Amino acid sequence: MIDWGLAERIAETVGGTPAQGSALPGDLPALASAAEAAVTAYTHLRPPGPLPPPEAVDRGTWARANLTTLRTTLAPLIDKLDARVSSAPAAPLRAAAGFLVAGEVGGLVGLMARRVLGQYELGLLDLEAPARLLLVAPNVREAARELDVDLGELLTWVTVHEVTHAVQFTAVPWLRPHLGGLLSELLASADVKLDAGALLRLPGRDDLAGWREALRDGGLVRLVAGPERNALLDRVQAAMALVEGHAEHVMDVAGAPLLSSLPRLRAALDRRRAERPPLWRVLERLIGLDLKMRQYQMGRAFVDAVVERGGMAALNRAWAGAANLPTLGELEDADAWLRRTATAQLPPA
Repeated sequence: MIDWGLAERIAETVGGTPAQGSALPGDLPALASAAEAAVTAYTHLRPPGPLPPPEAVDRGTWARANLTTLRTTLAPLIDKLDARVSSAPAAPLRAAAGFLVAGEVGGLVGLMARRVLGQYELGLLDLEAPARLLLVAPNVREAARELDVDLGELLTWVTVHEVTHAVQFTAVPWLRPHLGGLLSELLASADVKLDAGALLRLPGRDDLAGWREALRDGGLVRLVAGPERNALLDRVQAAMALVEGHAEHVMDVAGAPLLSSLPRLRAALDRRRAERPPLWRVLERLIGLDLKMRQYQMGRAFVDAVVERGGMAALNRAWAGAANLPTLGELEDADAWLRRTATAQLPPA
């Protein structure tokens, strides 16, 4: 039903194409190799094979990669929506719905393409799809200029952060299929409701009030999933909070020897996250990206507390198996998690 070609064109238009292209300074493979060495030495997580090579890309390439992943990820929901549209009596409904969803998906991806610095891009539902380590060159350059930080240092920071994610998902082989299974279950249970009239008219006051209340509880993710799936969504968010918090902690410790101005760089990047334009605040609330900001904060506080109490060996209990992942409640009570996992068998060093 979705015209993915249209979504791609919209994403590229919204994302824009800065004149500088996708060039970045320095030896990117050497930088990624140094980052991997620092991350594995500190975390004791050892990937069984080579990580994907770093790729300096423009916004359009980043958008196309993420639209490809989204196409696979959203397939269960789109199939449901397609079935609803196909059985609807209004003839123009199918085209209207497809155009609407393509525009929304393309527009959101395009806006995100203007801001993302780097990404360890992998599909959770297509385990055969190769992961990629993407560095969005124009955004890294613009961020360095806007934050008044050294371009090489910022590039190192972004690379270490994304390499940490690559190490997590390759050294912990059950993590990707586990998260993919949770996501599959969440999407399979989503109840997609289609109102033919709503597609053909402007939303009224009652519509807006209902959306506003739903969005206060976690964006469209919870709105589509429904209240009965909140427990499952909580598990996904808790796992991702650990992944993000672990990367934040490792970045500051393992990245310190590679970055002479790490404190200043960290302060500048924290400011960048906090000082988002009003449009970004609306979008984050709409699609649940503000949850990711809280994931950074909750996950980082949890990881810091666990490492302070028991060191990296204690934290690595989390990678022993899915049962050892913290719950949302345990993210705010590291001692409770440490007690529960005290006898966990650690993954091989």
